[in-house]
Amino acid sequence: MKWKKYIESISTEYHVNAPATNAEIMHIKDELNIQISEKLLELFRETNGIFDRYGCPLIWSTKQIVEDNLFFRNFDGYKDIYMPFDHLLFVSDAGNGDLFGYRILNGSIQDDEIYAWNHEDDSRTWVSSSLENFVKGWISGEITV
Repeated sequence: MKWKKYIESISTEYHVNAPATNAEIMHIKDELNIQISEKLLELFRETNGIFDRYGCPLIWSTKQIVEDNLFFRNFDGYKDIYMPFDHLLFVSDAGNGDLFGYRILNGSIQDDEIYAWNHEDDSRTWVSSSLENFVKGWISGEITV
C-alpha cells in the first residue's frame, strides 16, 4: 500500500513524514516486546506517523507509540482503576483521553482490527477492520467516540 497516496486521496488536511528507520521500528518491538503487524510495518516504512496540518498525529510516530504504551502499562495510578494495558498496542488517540490500538495475543498483533479504549469506563470496543479503514473513517468522521 502507498500510504501517502492513500492519505492524499482522502484529505489534503493530512500529511506523512519521512519513513521510520529500522532502528525506530525495532525500538517498538524491543521496548514493548511485541511483533507488530505487516500493515503497521508498511506504514512505518513509508512514514513515521500521519499528521494533520497543525502537527497533531492521527497515527502516532514510533517514538510516541513506545512512550505512551510504556506509560499506560507501567503507571501505578492506573493499576487499581483499569484492566492491564499489555494486551493492547495504542497507535492513536481521539484527543479526549480515549485511545485507539491493536489487540495483542501471545506477543503479537493477530489481525488488522482496531479497537477504541474508553478512558472513562475502561471499555475496549471494536471500531475498524483495518488500519486503512480506521484512517479513512477517522478523517471522514465515520468513526467517532
